Amino acid sequence: MFEQTFKNIDDILHKDAGCGSELDYVEQTSWILFLKYLDDFEKDKKTAAELAGRPYTPIISNEYRWNVWAAPKKDGKLDHHAALTGDDLKDFVDHKLFPYLKQFKADAVSPDTIEYKIGEIFSELKNRLHSGYNLREILDLIDELRFQSRAEKHEMSHLYEGKIQNMGNAGRNGGEYYTPRPLIKTIVKVVAPKIGQRIYDGAVGSAGFLCEAFEYLKTSKNLTTGDAETLQKKTFYGKEKKSLAYIIGTMNMILHGVEAPNIVHTNTLAENLADIQERDRYDIVLANPPFGGKERAEVQQNFPIKTGETAFLFLQHFIKILKAGGHAGVVIKNTFLSNTDNASVSLRKLLLENCNLHTVLDLPGGTFTGAGVKTVVLFFEKGAPTQKVWFYQLNLDRNLGKTNALSEKDLAEFVELQKTKADSENSWTVNVKDIDQTTFDLSAKNPNKKAETALRSPAAILDEIKARDAESAEILETIRRLI
Repeated sequence: MFEQTFKNIDDILHKDAGCGSELDYVEQTSWILFLKYLDDFEKDKKTAAELAGRPYTPIISNEYRWNVWAAPKKDGKLDHHAALTGDDLKDFVDHKLFPYLKQFKADAVSPDTIEYKIGEIFSELKNRLHSGYNLREILDLIDELRFQSRAEKHEMSHLYEGKIQNMGNAGRNGGEYYTPRPLIKTIVKVVAPKIGQRIYDGAVGSAGFLCEAFEYLKTSKNLTTGDAETLQKKTFYGKEKKSLAYIIGTMNMILHGVEAPNIVHTNTLAENLADIQERDRYDIVLANPPFGGKERAEVQQNFPIKTGETAFLFLQHFIKILKAGGHAGVVIKNTFLSNTDNASVSLRKLLLENCNLHTVLDLPGGTFTGAGVKTVVLFFEKGAPTQKVWFYQLNLDRNLGKTNALSEKDLAEFVELQKTKADSENSWTVNVKDIDQTTFDLSAKNPNKKAETALRSPAAILDEIKARDAESAEILETIRRLI
């Protein structure tokens, strides 16, 4: 039901003059979904309070509740006389509903409450639908959805991930919000966070890493009430610069079951590394920072290694913000391993001297849909210099793309071999003392891969076909004579 509903909503958004791209579709679906989710969330909280004999004070005041403005009912069906539509609906949403919800940010008691998140979300976006009639159609469709059972929430979070992926596949700047989920799950497995550790992504995007870490930890043991509270409020932290990504990341975490995500709308790189104190540090860093960006000179002044490459600034930030003994899994362009510019050399030296870079996963081209660059994943532990680096080169017998995406099965051998750092046709170990101590070049050159048979030219293939045809004709002629 959810999947067909999403398709129908996209069809309506496509015909509305205010929505021109997949990014708009996700943004507009998000705020409406969020309000329906919030309505079901309040119903659950009210029921729980009644069962415990406690009073419940609703978050949303009466005239702004879903069942009053979005889906008023009569005898269990939509009351068309009471339901706003057309210009009346658009005016209510733009001039009453959104201003009311924005105010929650100022009124909330602290940032780690759902009230604060409501205010932040509605401060960062607006209703783009030009037609109140189109909006009415979408409200009617979303009203049919339920977010109350575990299965319903799981299906909705899965489909929402699919919408984020489609947004990435649509091109433009959507791809930066989406890291393939099989890759994220693999990174989380290898880093293996534990309940009680604080997990951080300073380039949070759609919060894929935090969502998957939450799913991983949820099933890592039988949770106590204290564990559940820790996962909700004291485990996951993120920062995001772009408004739409911030909204999507917050929504994604809420749909996965984290009620008030600790995601802050800010430019991570605007923070001076010298200002990071011990209390600011995290146990785990999981991230795929944007690469290829060019940061301004004033931003570069916040870092000891000056560079315009966004990803290199993020890597410095991650090293600094990790606690001693903390673990990280970070995606970065594979050219980081071998670039000869001063920033790249200095950054490799910094990483090798301050952290144990124990594993490098070398990914094939096409891992990231729409991005032509090749990437690697750096796995490191802060606090001791690197002695040996174990490399794994993911060699697949197919080309990756939109219709042929990376799977967890593709990465299964890597996960298994990584436990023992074993050598294989696809893996090898490099001793840091054997690399060039002036460039710290870490190029992923596999010494164990079997040499590939050289492909013949089309002319050579045609010559062989002609020769075999002639040979066949000669045999047939011999047989004919014998007969």
